[in-house]
Amino acid sequence: MEVIVKSFSDFNIQELYDVLQLRTEVFVVEQDCVYQDMDGKDQKAIHIVGYVNDKLVAYTRVFQPGDYFKQASIGRVVVNSKNRGAAYGQKIMNASIVYCKNQGFPSIKISAQCYLDRFYKDLGFMNTGEKYLEDGIPHQAMTLEF
Repeated sequence: MEVIVKSFSDFNIQELYDVLQLRTEVFVVEQDCVYQDMDGKDQKAIHIVGYVNDKLVAYTRVFQPGDYFKQASIGRVVVNSKNRGAAYGQKIMNASIVYCKNQGFPSIKISAQCYLDRFYKDLGFMNTGEKYLEDGIPHQAMTLEF
């Protein structure tokens, strides 16, 4: 998987469309969750995109400390349903973690879907809060310290 780091303004129209389509396919349609995906925060985010054979297969967005949480944050972690099982989720998250580490951020906080607890713990994240509902889906705060 080829990983590319982009600011919002670096996207061309097709790339942005592909990202929004992937996020909608998974978070709105697959997870049956009606929510406002285009939340006005993409413009501040750094976007980590993963391609295989020029097709978008994985994505995250990263926020600097203070832009979303007090700490740096990774969110909208998504892998195309047709490409799961090939470790693209781990690869895109590792690239996102490396990006944060290279920026000198001391920690990362995420709002993780509870069913992905083991996935995030395997990446080094630890539970740091009570479980809560976000858009009707159980979530928990998790943090990774460097």
